[in-house]
Amino acid sequence: MALIERIELKRPDQIRLMRRAGLVVAEALAAMGEALRPGISTGDLDEIARDVLAAHGATSNFLNYGADWGFTPYPAVVCVSVNEEIVHGIPGSRTVQAGDVVSVDFGAVVEGWHGDAARTFVVGDPNADDAALIEATRRAMWAGIAAAHHGKRIGDVSAAIERSIAGSGRAGGHDFGIVRDYTGHGIGTAMHMAPDVPNYGRAGRGAKLTAGMCLAIEPMLTLGRERTVTLDDDWTVVTADSSRAAHWENTVAVTPDGLWVLTEPDGGRAELEALGVPVSSLAD
Repeated sequence: MALIERIELKRPDQIRLMRRAGLVVAEALAAMGEALRPGISTGDLDEIARDVLAAHGATSNFLNYGADWGFTPYPAVVCVSVNEEIVHGIPGSRTVQAGDVVSVDFGAVVEGWHGDAARTFVVGDPNADDAALIEATRRAMWAGIAAAHHGKRIGDVSAAIERSIAGSGRAGGHDFGIVRDYTGHGIGTAMHMAPDVPNYGRAGRGAKLTAGMCLAIEPMLTLGRERTVTLDDDWTVVTADSSRAAHWENTVAVTPDGLWVLTEPDGGRAELEALGVPVSSLAD
């Protein structure tokens, strides 16, 4: 018999604690984005993220991730993935150069509650294909978030993401690749929880969205195909065809009267209102 993992529902006070973690994540991502310039190392970005955690008395949900399951422990507090790297790039001595596409994924824990988000930046001025890739990924994330209404289903979120990507057109002569090996996820007292949130799918399918659910919604797109390869460090995931990739993610809380994007400084208000989606009264 298959084991069905229980979905964790949060009370309003618990969501507010997750908001504190989310604001730490938002601050660190902004600081790393501002620091990106030619010559900075990916390890320097990890140091910036560590400083933000320390300033808020928060801890990392990335550092040593996997050790409890016998995997190679993740050795940093941030994932920095450059160009063909999709996700889980390990920071180190590598320096970024003008024109590089850099995806930064970061998480924090405050009083046992988790936040998780990612952003993709370009060092300097992007070319047209890179700019289109990054914007298509960002828009797909917001389309998925906007579909996460109380009473809908996970499939509605997945379908909205896929529909947004299809509507973003083409780059480099072909459609954007949707990475299928990695998905969004539930989040709360752990970083990765039920349910999975694929970035493709059919509306009306999957778990029902219920007030108190918190989801990390995170499309990953490529300028090529969807197939991925994990490098020998056991973590870094790259595109099999060496095409460039982008990754956007936010943690969002589903409440009876709207959504609260916990990893955006404004709670997601500007984007949600532009999409005609109500913002939760918890954000007031």
